[in-house]
Amino acid sequence: MKPTTVIGFLGSTLDAAKFGPSRWMKWRPSVGLCMHEDLRVDRFLMIHGSLHRRLAELVSEDIASVSPETQVERHVIDFTDAWDFEEVYGKLLDFARAQPFDPDTEDVLVHITTGTHVAQICLFLLTEAHYLPGRLLQTQPQRGGPDAVGKWSVIDLDLSRYDSIATRFASEAQASTSFLKSGIETRNAAFNTMIDEIEQVAGRTRAPMLLMGPTGAGKSQLARRIFELKKLKRQVSGQFVEVNCATLRGDSAMSALFGHRKGAFTGAAADRPGLLRTADGGMLFLDEIGELGLDEQAMILRAIEDKRFLPVGADREVQSDFQLIAGTNRDLARCVAEGTFREDLFARLNLWTFALPGLADRREDIAPNLDYELDRHAEREGERVMFNKEARERYLAFAMSPAARWPGNFRDLAASVTRMATFSPKGRIDSEVVATEIARLQRLWGSGAGGDDGLCALLDAEALAAIDPFDRVQLAHVVAECRASRSLSEAGRKLFAASRTRRASTNDADRLRKYLVRFGLDWDQVAGHA
Repeated sequence: MKPTTVIGFLGSTLDAAKFGPSRWMKWRPSVGLCMHEDLRVDRFLMIHGSLHRRLAELVSEDIASVSPETQVERHVIDFTDAWDFEEVYGKLLDFARAQPFDPDTEDVLVHITTGTHVAQICLFLLTEAHYLPGRLLQTQPQRGGPDAVGKWSVIDLDLSRYDSIATRFASEAQASTSFLKSGIETRNAAFNTMIDEIEQVAGRTRAPMLLMGPTGAGKSQLARRIFELKKLKRQVSGQFVEVNCATLRGDSAMSALFGHRKGAFTGAAADRPGLLRTADGGMLFLDEIGELGLDEQAMILRAIEDKRFLPVGADREVQSDFQLIAGTNRDLARCVAEGTFREDLFARLNLWTFALPGLADRREDIAPNLDYELDRHAEREGERVMFNKEARERYLAFAMSPAARWPGNFRDLAASVTRMATFSPKGRIDSEVVATEIARLQRLWGSGAGGDDGLCALLDAEALAAIDPFDRVQLAHVVAECRASRSLSEAGRKLFAASRTRRASTNDADRLRKYLVRFGLDWDQVAGHA
């Protein structure tokens, strides 16, 4: 067995007794803990003040008489105010750091029965933070009569060892992650793992967080949910302040973020606190932080590190203590290399970085998010709208297929659901409404950046979903050649030019016709869109 070291305060009241045989009829915590047959105390670090030096000597003598193997080391720590938390914690921290504890060669118990409440709290905190590398020791008198020994018990701060507490913590963590996901039962494993990590980070640190991902991936909504979760846990007292940095330009950016003094520039008719001051005690979400200028970035870095900054036109700095969450759809590492983003700010933000995938990378989550958007519509409009079975299956077949690009991510999905719900006044979204919406999405996406391969206008979503990406590229090329040709034969000659000389029959038109039939297409249908 490893030797046991006990750390504790001398109890100026509980350990005191009239010197004489009667003192052995009284429970004295410091003496009693050395009298247990099942608790061997090899070393006792007794903390006391100068005023109680004589009491400490008497108690040490009594410990020596009942437990000769116990070595008592008296440590004098005087407090100007024993109820001043800052002073008590500071001096006990210095004491803990000065001790050569070795958990590998000794068991350390921290006795929290004696001392003021402030001292007991400080010992608990130092043990929980591992400055005192041990477990908490609690002693109490026996009931029913005089007894100098009393009872003892150890409180282990490793909460994972307590089944009921561990189960409750796991349940609370699960509820927190569900809260961050707005209650949506997402199925994407990578996304769920990321949310679990965010839940742990959000609950344990106030360091800046960086949310990366394409526009519409849900960065703003997730940042707000993080704030709401921290507020539920009483970890923030201020408000949530959201800023789209892409809308801030020039001098107005400095004024909006850091505030200004009256008369600082033309139009500054009154003092303005600025968004960083408004976020004091709460959370600041800087969306599209990569759009900020280098000067603004420098001041943001100072505000994060020192919690101080200088408003425009002011000669005195102001303070604001907030947690920062930054969002961006840019590759900030590349921006640093290009000189458009400060390397020191990126290093400060890059401690906790989470990349949110776009909707196209989370297609298995479209179904639960579809239900979520219907619930949101019901809350906004006060009317519940649902899909019929066939319409829902048809919409999901398209939404989860490669034909659905979702360039706007969840914003596209939310807008799509809103349109279908609006065009369903009887509260049921049918197949006709779905077909119209799919066609609308195909037109919208086909006219966007990158264009369209031309197949969305020829085939419905189910047919497109059944085509392998390899075959789709080939079919798109065939359709383009057909549209650029005057006849089926001309298109066939161009498409099969390389193999014509190796064939006995060169009926290219028939060969092309059969190819189109594989996909349910014919020449007139394809060429009619030329």
